[in-house]
Amino acid sequence: MHEPDATVDFKGAFVPARTALAGRWVTLAPLDPPRHAAALFDAVHAAPADPLLWHYLGYGPFADAAALEAWLWRQAAALDPVFYTVVPAGAAPAGLASYLRLAPEVGVVEIGHLVFTPRLQRTPAATEAIYLLLAYAFDRLGYRRVEWKCDVLNTRSRRAAERFGFACEGVFRQSKVVKGRNRDTAWFAVLDRDWPRHRAAFEAWLRPENFDGAGRQRRPLADFR
Repeated sequence: MHEPDATVDFKGAFVPARTALAGRWVTLAPLDPPRHAAALFDAVHAAPADPLLWHYLGYGPFADAAALEAWLWRQAAALDPVFYTVVPAGAAPAGLASYLRLAPEVGVVEIGHLVFTPRLQRTPAATEAIYLLLAYAFDRLGYRRVEWKCDVLNTRSRRAAERFGFACEGVFRQSKVVKGRNRDTAWFAVLDRDWPRHRAAFEAWLRPENFDGAGRQRRPLADFR
């Protein structure tokens, strides 16, 4: 473990490329508004509805696919965040994810803007999407720290962060105003020195033998840590 003032030999990390990150269950595809907007809009509104999907985000819901596409174009043109469309294997786009608050000079990046539609939630594809983002950040881009932040009232996001191995580091009170509401922000992070253990857990959980014929897990992710 590094001491607070320890000297480290760090030369900087790389900015995420707009390139596909492919796994067994899912591919994170570079954002393509004309191709993805209609399918994403349909996925958002597929039954059963998720009333909390946009609740904690600073944008959405969108009136129609055209409005969503216009928003996606703005994100595609931005340097930060870097968005990906979450595309389950053999299926239509079902979510969004991004890197944001990029600080490659100090090796810090955040995973956020997660829009996991009902079809994606609680599936192996959802877990593999987070694994792919973490693996790319640590193993290929050279980051030292990957963050996860959410509204302290967003219990689903907080549970997800903990399940994926992010350690809670505290709460920043009155850090934002989102859609006219105060937001206290819970901060989580995974560090590079902890990543090998978490990587091994993800990869063991994602093995085909951990799932039955219907794609249900045999053992939870926590069992592999």
